[in-house]
Amino acid sequence: MSKLSLAETAELSMLLEVSTNIKPGNIDRFHDYEDTKFRHFLASAVLARDVFERVPYMTLGEAMYAAVEHTNGHAGGNTHFGAFILLLPLIKGKGIAGACEAVLQTTVEDAVLFYQAFGRTQVRVNKEDEMDVNNPASIAMLREKQMTMLDVMRYSSDTDMVAREWVNGFSLTRKAADMLKEKDGADSIQDMFLRLMAAYPDTFIAKKFGYARAVSIMERAQLVLSGGLSLSRFDEECILGGVNPGSLADICIAGIFTALMEGWQWDC
Repeated sequence: MSKLSLAETAELSMLLEVSTNIKPGNIDRFHDYEDTKFRHFLASAVLARDVFERVPYMTLGEAMYAAVEHTNGHAGGNTHFGAFILLLPLIKGKGIAGACEAVLQTTVEDAVLFYQAFGRTQVRVNKEDEMDVNNPASIAMLREKQMTMLDVMRYSSDTDMVAREWVNGFSLTRKAADMLKEKDGADSIQDMFLRLMAAYPDTFIAKKFGYARAVSIMERAQLVLSGGLSLSRFDEECILGGVNPGSLADICIAGIFTALMEGWQWDC
């Protein structure tokens, strides 16, 4: 395959993630959610391509708002908000090192645009948060406290593993990419995702059901890896319980993007 552009690589990473065989609890080729379908994830990846191509010419706040605005053309609600949080700086920085520099350059206006984009989604947030995205006063607070987009991620990092990537140098993105590069082929995505599930409590699950449930899901993933539980049974348990590790899926996408940039061969 000829060398892909950054935009093509980002789009492909989203498509590969959602089309992977069995990612426990998440939408894949074999099952949908009631309101959000496999096709909505495909559409979002394609619709985002135009924004990905323009990221070098925008601030991260502008890119975030544009990505949400541009992918609202389907009825499936939020599909890739967390993935955009990770992909946009990775595109702008042309990899992890550059992304770490890019997030340092964000401004208060980027934070405002991020909040405005956030408000247009149905992303789950913690209740009674002082910086509630649904409260118009929060934007005034951003300006009053002079919080940049990076400051917003720092604020959220204790309870959101996607935001935490901005603060910790994209460390899980790095681990995900390294797991993929241990062997070529798209089948390694499923293995990488399960290994992440077995190592880290998913913060989307924690926001939805509480931290203890997130830990119990992590422990069930460990049981799958040890051979004590089948992957298909674990997937069924998650689906029936409404448990979807969405934050890890976002990190999975960022890991795929990084691995592709570094030469990982998915099509073999």
